[in-house]
Amino acid sequence: MSERVIPVLDQRVTALAPPAAAFAPATRLTADGLLTDSLGRPLRDLRISVTDRCNFRCSYCMPKEVFDKDYAYLPHAELLSFEEITRVAKAFIAHGVQKIRLTGGEPLLRKNIEALVEQLAGLRTLQGLPLDLTLTTNGALLKRKAAALKAAGLQRVTVSLDGLDDAVFRRMNDVDFPVADVLEGIEAARQAGLGTIKINMVVKRGTNAQEILPMARHFKGSGMVLRFIEFMDVGATNGWRMHDVLPSRDVVKLIHDAMPLVPLSPSNLGETAERWGYADANGQWDAAAGEIGAISSVTQAFCADCNRARLSTEGKLYLCLFANQGHDLRSLLRSQMPQTDLESAIGHIWQGRTDRYSELRSSQAPDSGAGLRRVEMSYIGG
Repeated sequence: MSERVIPVLDQRVTALAPPAAAFAPATRLTADGLLTDSLGRPLRDLRISVTDRCNFRCSYCMPKEVFDKDYAYLPHAELLSFEEITRVAKAFIAHGVQKIRLTGGEPLLRKNIEALVEQLAGLRTLQGLPLDLTLTTNGALLKRKAAALKAAGLQRVTVSLDGLDDAVFRRMNDVDFPVADVLEGIEAARQAGLGTIKINMVVKRGTNAQEILPMARHFKGSGMVLRFIEFMDVGATNGWRMHDVLPSRDVVKLIHDAMPLVPLSPSNLGETAERWGYADANGQWDAAAGEIGAISSVTQAFCADCNRARLSTEGKLYLCLFANQGHDLRSLLRSQMPQTDLESAIGHIWQGRTDRYSELRSSQAPDSGAGLRRVEMSYIGG
């Protein structure tokens, strides 16, 4: 039997400087909410990583072989402060961002995260509306944090949960954390009013596929949305192989054969999840039974509508989850440049965006990873 080889690479790849044109007054780009990239895609969704640390060691994200006790995390001084995050969020909102998702690592490990939530909750979109402000968590700290997050202005949470069987769950998080504690965190979030709660299950063939139906049955009719995510080739440390990917179509068929489903329309432009509703006896969607989502991040590219940008823990802007380079915004923030210049720099970066990794993946050898040193999911979030 061949051994699994995990390359040990520093996930914090060298950042690109923003284009020089971004600073030239003659080419200043004024933010008007109409910004699009080179393929005509608008900027609507910003995902902000607030820490590169996590208390789980899931093999598909932060395998223990790499992220061990000797792994060097970013020192606190290199992280964006809450004030810096809020300032850069304002610049993105000026270009049309309507949704901000806080992520990690595990974002609830960031000290006083509620203070950042409160700052962001006070911002308004170009239409004068509150942001769609969400947070993704593994749920380990959610029971103690849910009420405070809601009070600070957080609207929704997404909880990563890869199975209900305790042995399977402990094996996947690789720190022997019990599934019961995550379920208690989810219930605390529900009671706090952090809904509609979304539950994300990464499906890996031969590891937790047997948990698909139990998860579907458990969350059916709960008022929560369970989403199944294909095991992705993010970064260079998770040992990704195409063989380990269980296509979403197979997941949907498995559930449909046990609990009939009907297709639902996308909830908004750029939605990554294909929506399926549980059917009633007449073959119509039973809204009370709820829905599931299927995120086909490997087998069905959704690059054409991707309107998401990602900001790393220390202020590097990534234009794709599968990017291999970022743009350094921290240096701009700490240079005390005017806000309009910061907006112009971000605008020029987005205008030059050409990323469509998933669409191009099919032309590459299935397990090659295209030879790129891609950024780690634990570094910029999913």
